[in-house]
Amino acid sequence: MARVTLDDVLRLDYEKIASRISDYLKEKVEEAGVEGYVVGLSGGVDSATSFMLALRALGKDKITVLVMPDSEVTPKADVDDAVSLSKMAGVEPHIINITPIVEVYKSSLPIYKGGEEDKVPLGNLRARIRMSLLYYYANKLNKLVLGTGDRSEILIGYYTKYGDGGVDILPIGILYKNQVRRLALHLGVPEKIALKPSSPRLWPGQTAEGELGVKYEQVDVVLYAIFDLGMKPEEVPEATGVPKVVVDRIMELYRKSEHKRVPPPTPPLDIVKEARI
Repeated sequence: MARVTLDDVLRLDYEKIASRISDYLKEKVEEAGVEGYVVGLSGGVDSATSFMLALRALGKDKITVLVMPDSEVTPKADVDDAVSLSKMAGVEPHIINITPIVEVYKSSLPIYKGGEEDKVPLGNLRARIRMSLLYYYANKLNKLVLGTGDRSEILIGYYTKYGDGGVDILPIGILYKNQVRRLALHLGVPEKIALKPSSPRLWPGQTAEGELGVKYEQVDVVLYAIFDLGMKPEEVPEATGVPKVVVDRIMELYRKSEHKRVPPPTPPLDIVKEARI
């Protein structure tokens, strides 16, 4: 069996990818009859890459940037990176501190206790607050919300449903995390952003790989072997060298997050047809 490595995943013409995705973003704006895109910059690689692609597609005058930190959990370095990237591209960012909004929610929730049991719900609430702000400006400015999720995150469900998953378009949704990092460098994103460890920053100390329990290098190789090469999960450990327990973990994440990748289910329409009198 041929060995599958991260080099196989990364072997792409990144200029061709950048050009094709930028053309796609331009086409979708024209089809929708809108003025451009609104994007939330977090200081991480995914939002930076999505922003640079939209910039390439439409130019700086068509892109609105929001930087939405929560001072309780967002490192200052992330805010600085997001602001500096936006200004480097000639786009003045709108900085919205969401802490007061989060505090209003917390003070209004009758069952909020603030302990470990509220950590994840509160973190997801932060993501959903940001989504609502992005859509406020998209509605106001007649623009689309530019998503920032990559293919790795989409397949393993590592995003907040109706939070950072609530968008109009996913320009890097066809690229695995490590492919996004390579594309970011190709597009001129500074290394400190392109190679920064991924984290949604939804609670203090959160890192993506720490929460998932697997490294993105492993995630990408396993997903590539299964979804691009058509391997069966049981074949992947021998082909990639990734331990079976890690492959099983990745596939468990994929199965459990299926509900995030499909529209909300409805009962069969036959119920209505059979009830017609």
